[in-house]
Amino acid sequence: MLRRLSFLLLLALVLGVVWLGWYGSRPVTPAQLPVDFSILSGNSLKAVAHNLEAKGLIEQPLAFVVLGRILGQASKIKAGSYLLDKPLSPYRLLDKITSGETKLSKLTVVEGWTFRQMRAELDRRADVHHDTQGMTDAAILKAIAPGEAHPEGLFFPDTYYFDGGDSDLKIYRRAYDLMQKRLAAAWQGKRAGLPYEKPYQALIMASIVERETGAPDERPLIAAVFLNRLRIDMPLQTDPTVIYGLGERYDGNIHKSDLENDTPYNTYTRHGLPPTPIALPSEEAIAAVLHPAASKALYFVAKGGGRHQFSNTLDEHNRAVYRYQIKGGA
Repeated sequence: MLRRLSFLLLLALVLGVVWLGWYGSRPVTPAQLPVDFSILSGNSLKAVAHNLEAKGLIEQPLAFVVLGRILGQASKIKAGSYLLDKPLSPYRLLDKITSGETKLSKLTVVEGWTFRQMRAELDRRADVHHDTQGMTDAAILKAIAPGEAHPEGLFFPDTYYFDGGDSDLKIYRRAYDLMQKRLAAAWQGKRAGLPYEKPYQALIMASIVERETGAPDERPLIAAVFLNRLRIDMPLQTDPTVIYGLGERYDGNIHKSDLENDTPYNTYTRHGLPPTPIALPSEEAIAAVLHPAASKALYFVAKGGGRHQFSNTLDEHNRAVYRYQIKGGA
């Protein structure tokens, strides 16, 4: 009886070791990447395991604790901020949080930036390996997204954490992939009846909305105005597209000649959307053009403080222009 019991205990131990080895080597894929998490000074391995489970980075937190203790890593956890941009096995995750992989560089890509501004920011960074040095915009785009024709608007404005010395091409790819995911998700939940044939057109519109207002709550109204104009084949008549079309010729002011100079981005001389986005739109701007306000407005005019007065008719708009632009009233 004692021999049988010993055998069963040995068998259970062997099976436990085999299962733990399988558990430790199997990568876990979170619902969304990248994922960032923090370990506070004094956190126990058990507390860390539950935090990682909540983030979707591990399963079976008790097994993670046992694995860490067996490997002698329970007391070696280092406090700090971490970022995971790919699935990791529990073994590799333990290595990461005990080996000091906490020094991450940070890049903030600002909403409304152009691709040229994003590239200038990356080019000046000393903590990035500049694999794109000497490459044209087209060459960069071909390296990360061969099917795309123009880089503008294709990179998600966000804060990116990365290991010092990472390739700038890798960061571009992350920002591109994130924009594709966010745009696809937003497109799936769009309101019915919108005049977009494909997500890229919504991206173009979102970039215009991003550049037109500094008041986040006005984005759905701005989007409604431009959609109303599209529906009646009225020119969008938006200055940011004209400015984008001028490029380096823009001197800080829009002149009458600029509005009359026909370019692919002049929405005063051409109907419909411009050929590409004009900036990097935020997630909120994308949401606004796919869920515009219920409004019949066709016009808006700045009234100070980054806000606008909206009008349904040209007569109303002219009165608003007189009040806020000519008379300077509140």
